[in-house]
Amino acid sequence: MQFGRTYEEFEVGATYKHWPGKTVTEYDDHLFCLLTMNHHPLHMDVNYAEKTTDFGKNVVVGNYIYSLLLGMSVPDISGKAIANLEIESLKHVAPTFHGDTIYGQTTVLDKWPSKSKSDRGIVYVETKGYKQDGTLVCVFRRKVMVPTETYIKERGGEQPGRPELKEQEK
Repeated sequence: MQFGRTYEEFEVGATYKHWPGKTVTEYDDHLFCLLTMNHHPLHMDVNYAEKTTDFGKNVVVGNYIYSLLLGMSVPDISGKAIANLEIESLKHVAPTFHGDTIYGQTTVLDKWPSKSKSDRGIVYVETKGYKQDGTLVCVFRRKVMVPTETYIKERGGEQPGRPELKEQEK
């Protein structure tokens, strides 16, 4: 299974469809709210959401959806990344609710070699997240510093630091 890409493997215009999707549960949403101390009743109080909001039900925290999409993109985009340099923009386009399934895809918008180090490059990508019915829910653009093939070879190959299995003598 591929886990990220080197600079040379990225092609401007390529789109990677991340698989599988993730069905968002009430537990996922509440746990994220608790971990991040986001106690807005829109996300955690069913009674409040039913009686006082336009949606009539809890809305999943948008930053959970962003985080989910970022995670989904790791095997295709940033699994070999040296650093995430910048989140240029983040737009929450439509609400997500408990039970919705999120899918993502990332398009390579541009790439260029690092100005300071020849063994890495910058990849500029846009990730879009959408629900099971195709509704766009989230879009973000980021710049990721990724290694070149030379960087990977010089630092131990595809799985640097992975120990070898030692068999026990009988």
